Formats: sequence, structure tokens, C-alpha cells
Amino acid sequence: MTIRLLRTLVAIADTQTFSAAAEVVHVTHAAVSQQMKTLEADLGVVLFDRARRTPELTPLALQIVAKARILIADYDNLVPSVLADGGLHGVVKLGALGTTLTGLTPRAMAVLKAKFPQMLLHIRPGLTGAHLADLERGNLDAAIITKPHLMPERVQFRTLTQETMQVIAAVQEPENNPLVLLRSKPYIRFNRNAVLGTLIDNWIMSNRIRVSEAMELDSPEAIASMVHANLGVSIVPDLAVKPSEQVAVKRLDLGPDAPTRILGLAYQKDHLKLQAIEEIHASLMSVINAAHTDER
Repeated sequence: MTIRLLRTLVAIADTQTFSAAAEVVHVTHAAVSQQMKTLEADLGVVLFDRARRTPELTPLALQIVAKARILIADYDNLVPSVLADGGLHGVVKLGALGTTLTGLTPRAMAVLKAKFPQMLLHIRPGLTGAHLADLERGNLDAAIITKPHLMPERVQFRTLTQETMQVIAAVQEPENNPLVLLRSKPYIRFNRNAVLGTLIDNWIMSNRIRVSEAMELDSPEAIASMVHANLGVSIVPDLAVKPSEQVAVKRLDLGPDAPTRILGLAYQKDHLKLQAIEEIHASLMSVINAAHTDER
């Protein structure tokens, strides 16, 4: 039995299929199947119910997966724990929201790498829900997320900033009333599976605004491009750290009751790489504070 085989087993548990797990661990479907046969032989137990079209983990296998997650986390943290460097000289896996990938995240990581050039960063784009699941599984060390209604018990959340929602419309649009635009123009929805999408949808419903949905996207850049092309209007966050280049659109304030998202850094409590996480938080805050200063 090796850590490699356990990683593959955990990947199958996370993705539910051999094919998807193969992409995660960067091997072929056939290699995943052979690895699992080897692991079953090494352990002397049956890990999969192969009577089904898609093999499913047995109850015993699910218990082994839970233990394997701990073993993998201990293995990955072996060197940092011995060196007591808090992860400053190793690999740090950071999840990031798509809305931060063209402004906040790259600028903050540049600050971090200038200070700790030996740190190796793995950045994983994704939505808040997926990042929280990966934090609990130990697949991420930290993640930039939108604060959800409920936070997992083992996950710590530190606020970075708040971003107020705004309506965006094509530059040539003559109407300046955001509520009129939302009621009269095709509406481009932010991904409803995202915490941000739910926040926006709840505000629309609470204000009894009936929109005519035209499309659904999870990239603010894609949404802005569609709006720029006069294909509809949308509600997006007024980003605390703007991209270097933005698509030209009209931006309209939603007023005092505009929905606001809380952006923060999440990580497991008592993480062995806590020093690295602290430095990530400090880098993010330095970029946010600098952006706020520039706007004044």
C-alpha cells in the first residue's frame, strides 16, 4: 500500500467515478482500475461493489477513505511539521473565486512571492461550496471565498472585505434607473450554484423584481462582455480590487439596500501551514488596502 494508491482511492470517493478520478490523479482510467485492484489485494478487503454499472465504494471502503484523508494530510505536512516553518518553504494549495482571478488574487500572490520566493503556490479556481468541501477534505490549505450562511465547524473564516452589488448595462443604454433595467431588459444571471448567485437571487426576490432570464454564467468577465454587447443587464459585485483592464459597461448603484457579499480567507483551524496562511492573508489585505487608498 502506498500514498499514491490512497490518493487515487480518495479521488474516486470525491469524484464518484474512475474516469473523473483518473483526471484528478493524472493517470488513465485503466491505471486507476489496476491501482484499486492492487490496493484491494494489499489490504485484503473488497473496496468496490462491482455489481453496479458504476462501481461504488463499500461501507468498509468509506471508512478507509476517512482514515486515508488523515494519512495523506499527515504525509503532505510531514516536512513542514518537522521544519516548523509553517509552510513558508513548501507547496501551498489555495482556492480562489473566479471573481478574484483577474485582480485580487494575482496581485496578492505577487506580493507574497516577492517576500517568500521559495513558496510554491498551487491556485485552484472554483466556487465557494467546492472550496469548502476541499478544505474539509484537506485538498486545499486555504481558499478565498464568499462567506456562506453556515460555515463548517472545522473551518475558520477571516473577513477580507465587503463588496456591494451593482447593476451593469451597455454603455449606450439610455436608461439609468437600475430597477427599470432589471424589469425591462434580458437578465444575465450569475451562477445560481454560487453563494454570490444565491445572494443576488434572494435580493431580487425580496424586492419582488421579475426578471426575464437570458443566460447564466459564472465568470464576471464573461457577464461583462455579454452586457457590453448589449445582450442584457446583470448584477455583479463592485470588486474591491479591479482588474487591470475592464470591459466598458455602465455601472449603476442599487441604493442603500443593495446586497453585499463578505469576501474572506477560509482554512482549517490548527493547520500546520498556519504561518503561510497568515502571510497569504496579509498579502491579500495589503492589496485590498492599497486599492481602497487609490480610490480615495
